[in-house]
Amino acid sequence: MLRPARALLPLLLLPLLLTGCAADQSGGTAADSTDLDAAARVWGVAPELVYVTEVSGYTGFQQSVGEYDDEFSAAYRTDKGATAFGLFVRRGTLTAQSCTEQPLGEVSDRQVTCEQDGDAWYRAAGDSHEYAVPAGGVVIHLIADVDKVDRAILRKAAEAAHRPDAAELAALLPTTDGADV
Repeated sequence: MLRPARALLPLLLLPLLLTGCAADQSGGTAADSTDLDAAARVWGVAPELVYVTEVSGYTGFQQSVGEYDDEFSAAYRTDKGATAFGLFVRRGTLTAQSCTEQPLGEVSDRQVTCEQDGDAWYRAAGDSHEYAVPAGGVVIHLIADVDKVDRAILRKAAEAAHRPDAAELAALLPTTDGADV
């Protein structure tokens, strides 16, 4: 029953995609709430958890987008796939008091260090590091291996995190390419 809805969703978004093509990356408008709700259902997440980012040299990996442990998740990787970082959004807050107490991704057995950097927190534990950005009841986590993605890339991703416009939303949705999705 869900398959036809998933196959039709990109077609339903086509008018928004076409009108959004004239908007540049920084000037695009947020996706219509109906379209955002529909996309969130496809991914199995709450609409308020859907965020995207942009960093030169990295693109969203469409097959990675969806629900992970009650969070919205998406991977961004270089064109050759050599390096990647993850974007995870979950409900909650992050404060100076709670920063070191919250685990960093899957690293739960290591002490988390925190450093406030503007409106975000730079956090590190073990071989992982991230920027965590509190935003209206959710926290956007941009996480990577320390040896593969440097802090400057994660910071740029954190600064660029935002609600998707229609074109960004459509680009992350699964494509059918004639296949039975």
